[in-house]
Amino acid sequence: MHLKPRLYHCKGARSFRPLWALEEMGLEYELVMVPFPPRIHEEDWLQINPFGTIPAFFDNGEVMTESVAICHYLAEKYGPTSLAVAPQERDYGRYLDWMFRSDATMTFPQTIALRYRVFEPEKGQQQAADDYAQWFFSRLKAAGRLLDTREFLAADRFTMADIAFGYALKLAEELDLGAFPDNVAAYWQALKGRDAYSAALAAEPVEAPTATRPALD
Repeated sequence: MHLKPRLYHCKGARSFRPLWALEEMGLEYELVMVPFPPRIHEEDWLQINPFGTIPAFFDNGEVMTESVAICHYLAEKYGPTSLAVAPQERDYGRYLDWMFRSDATMTFPQTIALRYRVFEPEKGQQQAADDYAQWFFSRLKAAGRLLDTREFLAADRFTMADIAFGYALKLAEELDLGAFPDNVAAYWQALKGRDAYSAALAAEPVEAPTATRPALD
């Protein structure tokens, strides 16, 4: 029997990428909300995700912990879907580049700002937080130039790359890091208007959960 994919998710965390992807694909799934950071608040969390991070994703024996990889997996496993760009298509390389860039280049510096501005301000690393916020915006300017003549990142349609990059914009907005370039702001407004984006937001509770013990099966 094929069980529904199960996604462990913290409100607002990178696990929002696969949650949004699941909604875009119209797949049935099980969502388990956990408090952030789960390695602190969830007993036995390391049995679910040995890295102690979020997300954790289970699908009939597959165990995954990287948000962009899960999006790629969903497109390949449960496709065909227009959310994927095939190797024989134009922009395949661009598609993959944006998938990886969205986390490794765009989200990484945001996590430094998040840590020292929100979670650990008492450590006095405000300058580091500011420097990494500036790093993010330097990369965002380059992204803006690449979006000058395009509605979406690759293949002239909405793809998993837009979900991956869209989350980086979502996090930057929530952290109030600063204003986006005009074309990036317009692009982000269009992404937020998608029905599946709204459905993913609606799947999250209004309040983040308190410490609970999710099932380990």
